[in-house]
Amino acid sequence: MADTADGVIAGKRPRSVRVVLLALMIAMMLAMLDNMIVGTAMPTIVGDLGGLEHLSWVVTSYTLATAASTPVWGKVGDMYGRKGAFLGSIVIFLIGSALSGMAQDMGQLIGYRAVQGLGAGGLMVGVMAIIGDLVPPRERGKYQGMMAGVMALAMIGGPLVGGTITDNWGWRWAFYINLPLGAIALVLVTVVLQLPKKRSKAGIDYLGVVLLTVGITAIVLVTTWGGTEYAWTSARIMELSGIGVAALIGFVFWQTKAAEPVVPLHIFKSRNFTLMAVIGFITGFVMFGATLFLPLYQQAVQGASATNSGLLLLPMLGAMLLTSMVAGRITTNSGRYKVFPIVGGALMIVGLYLMSTMDTGTTRFVSGVYMAVVGAGMGCLMQTTMLVAQNSVQMKDMGVASSSATLFRTLGSSFGVAIMGALFNHRVQDVMAERAGAVGAQITAKSAQLDADSLDKLPAAAREAYQHAVSSGTHSAFLLGAVVAVPVLIAALFVKEVPLKGGPKAAGEGADAAPQPMAEAV
Repeated sequence: MADTADGVIAGKRPRSVRVVLLALMIAMMLAMLDNMIVGTAMPTIVGDLGGLEHLSWVVTSYTLATAASTPVWGKVGDMYGRKGAFLGSIVIFLIGSALSGMAQDMGQLIGYRAVQGLGAGGLMVGVMAIIGDLVPPRERGKYQGMMAGVMALAMIGGPLVGGTITDNWGWRWAFYINLPLGAIALVLVTVVLQLPKKRSKAGIDYLGVVLLTVGITAIVLVTTWGGTEYAWTSARIMELSGIGVAALIGFVFWQTKAAEPVVPLHIFKSRNFTLMAVIGFITGFVMFGATLFLPLYQQAVQGASATNSGLLLLPMLGAMLLTSMVAGRITTNSGRYKVFPIVGGALMIVGLYLMSTMDTGTTRFVSGVYMAVVGAGMGCLMQTTMLVAQNSVQMKDMGVASSSATLFRTLGSSFGVAIMGALFNHRVQDVMAERAGAVGAQITAKSAQLDADSLDKLPAAAREAYQHAVSSGTHSAFLLGAVVAVPVLIAALFVKEVPLKGGPKAAGEGADAAPQPMAEAV
């Protein structure tokens, strides 16, 4: 089938496209579900392998590898072909999953999780970039809305699936479960997906890869270790901060010189793309911060069970899923999208402020309504940011646009968890010291986040003090989130609504639009 400006979805073989989209949804589920399942299985893993002191590295190694590899996968897909890069990322992810399931000690598990993370970085980017290749922007909103739905389902179902697998099959199946799902995605993509083959004459920008990897790794370690493993003012955190800043400055300078830069800086000349990078960063900051502290509040203050922790977020994630699907459908039908970042930013600010008012007397119904407001705001933003970012670049830069948007969201989540976590911990410890004196300070000396067993063992007075402390901590964290979300609304007001390709052309089609035709049909 010849290239067309309307893309593959408008072509003659939509069934093949639906098969590919099924494979993409499975791949997205793999990338999103893994950490959720593994988190639930971690106590059992530590009990079997030992190495409690290295527990955090099981998650950190995966996160680091994912963040560092994300822009590289995007560029490799642009240079050498999207299909090969995506298949490669699936294979690496499955190899890492199999090895993680066979790990005999904590050191091996940490290393194998890093292999998994390398593949996961390509899964996330590959899904969005292939949708960008196959689907014209006018149609893309509803399909990216489906991907947002997959993300929401993974966040809800991950802890439930992880607990069930660990209890009935053992923790190793938390990794082995990826193999049959990944094999299905691998076969479907191999057989059905046909994209134009590419071969760039320029080599990979190895220096750029190294500088970017060092910079991202240092930043993620600062946000992961700061305030927990090391004090924010410690020499180790200062060293990592300096290394990260220096590496990223060097990276930006080198990208102006490289023959085939990892992240071409010209994509930031598009106002819309730059605004989407800012909005994506803040959305990641708020989203992951909220999903971290809401279960803590509901368990410690409202007495909810930790077993079904994923269900505690159902009002927020359900609203995010519904709004994302509706926004995608409206965008497809009308070609208009600027309203969604504006509405999303406003809803996120209002919802976070409402959540900051929650205290020990707030009912689950009221807190659920507040969460739904935040979720609706996120649903307006999650996939709209990717859609606008992709619509702001040429087809040859689809991979780096997708990977850059994903990277900014990932970095935002790292900063959100770190900064909101530091504020939460500081506030909880202060309130515990005020209400329970030396005993309260001792209870939260090691960690401000108590598990259900530790909470049940507290005396009634200390438990009540802790409930007030958690309420105060979440107040501070969510209020910070509301303030941080304000730039989303401001940035959204400056978005230029460039007509989406694949629909009737509108007057005023500008330079931010992607002028190249879509990929060949499946």
